[in-house]
Amino acid sequence: MAGMKLDGAGTQKMKTLEDALITLQTIHGMVERMAMEVKANKPVGVIPQQIKRIAVPLQGFLKGQFGLIADQVAAFILASSRGGGGDQAKVRVMREFVATLRTAIELAANKVKAAHEVPIEGSGD
Repeated sequence: MAGMKLDGAGTQKMKTLEDALITLQTIHGMVERMAMEVKANKPVGVIPQQIKRIAVPLQGFLKGQFGLIADQVAAFILASSRGGGGDQAKVRVMREFVATLRTAIELAANKVKAAHEVPIEGSGD
């Protein structure tokens, strides 16, 4: 039985998704750091600006191949920079967006695998 591999376009899309997932993990770490500061009743300082600084290139990076996920990142950026509601509410919204983005990236990866798999050609004995 022959194995499966991704074609060239699928490989490129998977690379994009893997890079996006790594960036999202960085954002998630920053959100959790912000949550710890809020829980300790300390000022969050520049953490929201750092999160935005990381998220803006992610949005641009995804826009070419995964426009819907890029739109979700744009909504995350807007929600994270909105005032009002306090820091605790902001952390809750950011956590929800991180979870939504992770799910969207994983679903996109599964779709890429399904759409771009090709059989590995083996040598016939």
